[in-house]
Amino acid sequence: MVPDIGATFGPYTYLVTELAWGAVALVLLVRADALRRAARTIVVLYPLGYVWDWYTLHVGVFHIPLRTGVELAGIPIEEHLFIVVVPAVVLGIYETLTDAE
Repeated sequence: MVPDIGATFGPYTYLVTELAWGAVALVLLVRADALRRAARTIVVLYPLGYVWDWYTLHVGVFHIPLRTGVELAGIPIEEHLFIVVVPAVVLGIYETLTDAE
C-alpha cells in the first residue's frame, strides 16, 4: 500500500514533492560538479516548459488539486518548480552516471 502523503501535507503536497526531488537533483548535480552545465540547460528549456504548462493547464489537460493555489505568471508556483526540477533530476542522474565511467 502506498502512503497517502496528501493527507499529511494537504495543499502543500505538490510543493513538498517538488522541493524533495529538487534536493535530490541538487545533490546529484553538486556531486557530479555539473551545476553550472545543468543551469544553462534549464534556462534554455524553461520557456518551452512554461508555454507547455500554461497551455495544458488552460485547456484543462491537467487538474492539480493538492497545490497551494499560489500562481505566478499564470501557472501554479509548483509548476515553475516542476519545470526546473524535472530536467535537473534527469541531468543529475546522467552526469552522475557518466562521471562514474
